[in-house]
Amino acid sequence: QVQLVESGGGSVQAGGSLRLTCAASGATGSSNFMAWFRQAPGKEREGVAFIVRRTGYTNYADSVKGRFTISQDNARSTVYLQMNSLIPEDTAMYYCAASRLATIRAMIAPADFGDWGQGTQVTVSS
Repeated sequence: QVQLVESGGGSVQAGGSLRLTCAASGATGSSNFMAWFRQAPGKEREGVAFIVRRTGYTNYADSVKGRFTISQDNARSTVYLQMNSLIPEDTAMYYCAASRLATIRAMIAPADFGDWGQGTQVTVSS
């Protein structure tokens, strides 16, 4: 099927930047959407951003709009999340996910994504 491996997490000061990487392998042709989710302790898993693999169209949660950028390489096998102007509220485990659905809503839901990475921790200190 699809294997996803995240990397690039770490600890940074508020105002700093990180770039997360999601390396995809296996039956990646079946994935129409790639997304980043995050989950902080005691909170629900929330969608951060997604990209349509065929067109490159992107969408972001209001909380990260203007600060985060999702992108993919030319082979569409690697997805990135560039995170700038980080704030402590961004602290969470970040997960890469892939969806085989033909259509998803702008407010992405974890249930619509069938393939997941193991997660990478992002910690932002004040």
